[in-house]
Amino acid sequence: MTRRELSQNIRRAFESLGDANRSQCYRTIGQGHKDFQSSLRCLSTSTLRHSELISSNPEKFIAAPPINFVTQGGESKGNGKTNLQTLRVVPASPSYFSAKPTFTDDFISLTALLRKVATLPTIPPSEAPKVAWKTIDQYRIMTNEPVKTLRFHKMLHVLRRLNCIHPSLMPKEVLDAMQRYKKDAQPGDIKPAPGIIDELGRAKGVGRRKTSSAVVWVVEGEGEVFINGKSLVQFFGRLHDRESAMWALKVTQRLDKYNVWGMVTGGGVTGQAEALTLAVAKALLVHEPALKPALRRGKSDLPDSSFFFHAFFSRGSM
Repeated sequence: MTRRELSQNIRRAFESLGDANRSQCYRTIGQGHKDFQSSLRCLSTSTLRHSELISSNPEKFIAAPPINFVTQGGESKGNGKTNLQTLRVVPASPSYFSAKPTFTDDFISLTALLRKVATLPTIPPSEAPKVAWKTIDQYRIMTNEPVKTLRFHKMLHVLRRLNCIHPSLMPKEVLDAMQRYKKDAQPGDIKPAPGIIDELGRAKGVGRRKTSSAVVWVVEGEGEVFINGKSLVQFFGRLHDRESAMWALKVTQRLDKYNVWGMVTGGGVTGQAEALTLAVAKALLVHEPALKPALRRGKSDLPDSSFFFHAFFSRGSM
C-alpha cells in the first residue's frame, strides 16, 4: 500500500466518524452476525440532565436492632418470665472494657474500704505490724496486666494506711482484703530456734558481717577472751576493734563475768570485729534474756564501727 492510498483511507475514516451519531455507538460482532448490534452509552463530560439522574431513597443506618423484651412465646402472658435470648449480658465488673480491669477493680475496692474505716484509731507506721507486700512484678504476674509503677505505688499507699489501723480494732474484712497483696512468706513466720546452754554451761552464738563470720561460746568466768587461739589484745591491734567485738559485754557491764572463746573467718579486721559483736550478743542473751532492753538502751553510746550491732537489735531479730 502506497503512502497516498494510506492517507486517503485515513481521511475517509475521519469523515465517517464525523457523520456518525454521537449519542449511540454501534459495533458489529463477527462477520456472520452483522445484523446483531448492541447499543453502548458513550462517555460524555457534559453536565448530566435531570432525566439521567437516578432517584432513590438511601436506607436508614441502624447500629443494632432494638431489644424486644417480650415474654416467652412472643406475647405477654402475665407470668413475668422474659425471653433470655433477647437479654444482653452485663459484665460483672464495671471496668471490664478498660485496659486494666483487675487493677482498677482492686484499687476501687481498697479506696472504698479505706473510706469506710477511715474513722478507726490508728497507730504510727513504725509501730504497725511488719508486712511484706508483693512486688510490682509479682502483682503483674498475678493479674496478667501491664500495671504502671506509679499506679501500683498508689495502691501500696492505701494498703499501708489500712495496715496502720489499731490491731485490737482491725476489722476482719480489712485483714481479708490485705491478704491478697501479701507475700507468701512474712517476716514473723520464720522464727530462729531458741538458744540452749549445754552441759558445760556454754552458750553458742553466730554472727556475720559482710564476708566475715564468727562463732562464739560464752561461759561464766572471769572475763578471759580468746579469738582463734589468741587473746583479744593479740588478735585485734586497734582499741576500736576490741571495743566493737566486746561491746555487748561492755554495755551490759558483764566484762568480768563471762569468758569468751571465738573463731572468725573471712573479711577484714573491722568486719571480723563486728561479726563478733553479734555473736557475743546472741550468746549472752541465751544466758540472760532480760538483757535485751539494756542492749537497746546502749545504742546511743555505740561507737561508729558498731552501727550494724545497733541495727540488728533495733529490728528485734533476736
